[in-house]
Amino acid sequence: MRYLLVILFFAASFSVQAQTSKELVGKWKLVKETMDGKVTTPEDTYQVFKANGSFEGITPRDSMKAKWKLSDDGKKLTVKMKYGSVDFTVDYFDAKKRVITSKQTGTLEYVKVDD
Repeated sequence: MRYLLVILFFAASFSVQAQTSKELVGKWKLVKETMDGKVTTPEDTYQVFKANGSFEGITPRDSMKAKWKLSDDGKKLTVKMKYGSVDFTVDYFDAKKRVITSKQTGTLEYVKVDD
């Protein structure tokens, strides 16, 4: 029984490890947006994270360049734009899916796409 508990402990600790900046690098498509209980599914909206800390937000109407930083524990994503910054709480993050929340944007769900 003791060995089983030790194995379960180690399995749980590996499964809850925060993702790192390395996994965040790439192109992410916004697939669901929830603000004040209203759910929308935006089209052709992307976030592109580069390894050098640069960021680009792309919508059908325009694009925006910024800088990004993921906290060491992987729980906070900060996007610094020319006129201010937005702090996101990382609700969920793995190699293919990311869910983030901020007061300004509500909850945003992204999936990673190939370039």
